[in-house]
Amino acid sequence: MSSSYVPLAPATVALDAEGRLYSPAYGDVYHSPAGALGQAEHVFLRGNGLPERWRGRDAFTVCETGFGLGLNFLALWRAWRDDPARSAALHVLAVEGHPFAPADLAALLARHAPGPLAGLARELAAQWPLPLPGLHRLEFDGGAVTLTLAFGEAQTVAPRLDACVDAYFLDGFAPGRNPRMWEPALLRELAAMAAPGATLATWACTGELRRALSESGFDARRETGYGGKWHMTVATARAEGARAAQARARIRPRGHAVVVGAGLAGAGIAQGLALRGWRVTVLDAARAGGVAAHAGHVAAALTPVVARDDNARARLSRAGSARALARWRDLPEGAAPRVCGTVQLERDEGRAAALAGTLEMLAFPAEWVRQVDRDEAGALAGMPVARGGAYFAQGMLMQPGRLIETLLALPGVTVLPAQVARVHQDGGQWQALDAAGRELARADTMILANAAGARGVLDASGLLEPWLPRVAQMHALAGEVTLLPAAALEGGPRCIIGGEGYLLPDTGEGCVAGSTYVHGAEQALISAEGQQVTLGKAAGLLGAVGPAWNALTPGSLPGWAGWRAVLPGRLPAVGELAHAPGLWMAAGYASRGLSWSALMGDLIGARLMGEPSPLERDLAGLVTPR
Repeated sequence: MSSSYVPLAPATVALDAEGRLYSPAYGDVYHSPAGALGQAEHVFLRGNGLPERWRGRDAFTVCETGFGLGLNFLALWRAWRDDPARSAALHVLAVEGHPFAPADLAALLARHAPGPLAGLARELAAQWPLPLPGLHRLEFDGGAVTLTLAFGEAQTVAPRLDACVDAYFLDGFAPGRNPRMWEPALLRELAAMAAPGATLATWACTGELRRALSESGFDARRETGYGGKWHMTVATARAEGARAAQARARIRPRGHAVVVGAGLAGAGIAQGLALRGWRVTVLDAARAGGVAAHAGHVAAALTPVVARDDNARARLSRAGSARALARWRDLPEGAAPRVCGTVQLERDEGRAAALAGTLEMLAFPAEWVRQVDRDEAGALAGMPVARGGAYFAQGMLMQPGRLIETLLALPGVTVLPAQVARVHQDGGQWQALDAAGRELARADTMILANAAGARGVLDASGLLEPWLPRVAQMHALAGEVTLLPAAALEGGPRCIIGGEGYLLPDTGEGCVAGSTYVHGAEQALISAEGQQVTLGKAAGLLGAVGPAWNALTPGSLPGWAGWRAVLPGRLPAVGELAHAPGLWMAAGYASRGLSWSALMGDLIGARLMGEPSPLERDLAGLVTPR
């Protein structure tokens, strides 16, 4: 087990003798039920000069430590809503080491949220995520209000945050009860995100805290406290933080962006930008050839992965799955995810003990992943399976072709069939040029999302070597899936069955079995050999197959064939090119196009708009094009 991984310990619910919500772990109360709203308004809003400081701003960002029930957030949100001169957007970044389970938070807010906050509290509870480590992005008021929850120990989480913060709410348990939340090292990490003129407020007031704030780059002073407390602390950052400066440098005026590629990567970026008010032109070589990239791709699975050390691939997968569900669940039927669950079978029975140990160490909620034996796996699938494994309740069946077309039809998005040969910077803008050198489109911001084609465009543009040695190793890997008649499977499985290959529930058109991996292919084709492989993989997942299955003839079945763009390490390359400002790429999604699509679209959108990043800095660094 990696020494860097610390399981998340959700909050336990307790009340003290006076009926106040109490933390047994820290021996301290969360809030006084009678004074929570007054404390939030006096200490945190007025202490940070709000609402005046956000007026006339495009966006205003708040960072809170010790989110608890979210009463400070709710008071902030209410004040923002009630202010006709409010900023266009409000972003809140909140650190919480012991988040409540969703059912507990809903019940506690129903009891403890002050009356004026009750409606907003119900909206918060409706979106509250399971207590899983990492970042969770929630959106309210049509996306004008965002809440990025960072679940994990503050000392671990804070160095990973990427934001430009205008105001800080320090609301951890008392320094005497939870001293780690007030350590100078943590305050320095928070100060690194301070925007010019950033302010800070907290109910805590000790000379030691003021000295720590001063050493971290804040000028701190005492002010009159609240609710019988004589004093509180307010502070102002002396200088802009290093991470804030980096975040601010990436901001571009909302305008026009050109996206090259209309597959899962390009569609996710188009959505991420269009929802933020950008005008997006998508250039698609596949349509120029007469067929959209995922036309005929009836179904695919979107399932997270787990790893014993919760490595980067597992963390990215978990974050991507959550972002996909949040972004796509309200799309029209066919494009929206079908949350049917996934039974991920172990390769052999001998690995069951290892899986049990992994899940015990990770301590993820059983509502998200749990171990199942062969009988329970078969009951979940509605048909006999070969082995037990892990059950992911949020495993999703997706229809890629329908999803892509829906995202590309969003207001503000225009799709043009065009083959981009190279790009060129001209007068501060990026031009997309065809093979004859004709301009196809231009914009200040251009994103190459055309899978393995991005490598060729960069090479032809003189932008590949020596700056991007990893991208230079990107290659295309062919593969196919097979569409089986549901009748051959007595209706098909009720949930996704994964393992060595996969078998998906019936979409109405049949059950998809996959997939093949063909190195060195010149074309991505449906073939008898490929169907032999996909049928064999599917049969290996099942406990038994019947006569109708045995009657299936490889080479006679419908299916879909396409390409995967693969980079060393099988992580994507997403971000702005350091040697070509304004030019971005999002490619190398390999077999995880659905997992990365929405997350990377929002990562790029958040960076361009100066929002807190929906992805931790260490993970973003791993996928930075290089």
